[in-house]
Amino acid sequence: MALSSPLKPTSRPIELRVKEVGQLFHTLDPLPFRERDLDAAVEAYVVGWARELPGDRAINIVVHLPKEEAEHEDAGHIGDAMRNYFAYRAEVVGWDLKELFRVGRVSLLIGLGVLATCVVAARLVGSALGPGYLGGFFNEGLIILGWVANWRPVQIFLYDWWPLARRRRLFRRLATAGIELRSY
Repeated sequence: MALSSPLKPTSRPIELRVKEVGQLFHTLDPLPFRERDLDAAVEAYVVGWARELPGDRAINIVVHLPKEEAEHEDAGHIGDAMRNYFAYRAEVVGWDLKELFRVGRVSLLIGLGVLATCVVAARLVGSALGPGYLGGFFNEGLIILGWVANWRPVQIFLYDWWPLARRRRLFRRLATAGIELRSY
């Protein structure tokens, strides 16, 4: 059962060897087989190998099973179950990304408000205390405080979203992976 992807095929598939189909999935998950979560170790293994593959290549996963397990009805749903799981994980990471940007927008509004307040306060305190050391201390301190209040939104919009976007892209690629069952 091999499904193709619109990307170029990869030269080496991600290979899993299990003794039974149940080893691939979380054992406590009560959902129907096609909707179960992957076992954490299986997910970590597949994601770890997928990260090393070129981004312009399709991902292929080969699951090696004993012949009697490969002939079982549940084995026929492995590909759909794995693709459904990774599609769901991509969706969850997408939600996390949206939440991060929401927090970034709120933080930016707060930060800009604090910056504006600090700039005005620095001018008032600076003119009230005069050009001496004490006036300069409060002037510079308030300006620095205003910019520090914008540290988090700047960090979010410049750096924090990259890993989430990269992870979502990887999960989307895994959701379209070709899955092949091979019996041994």
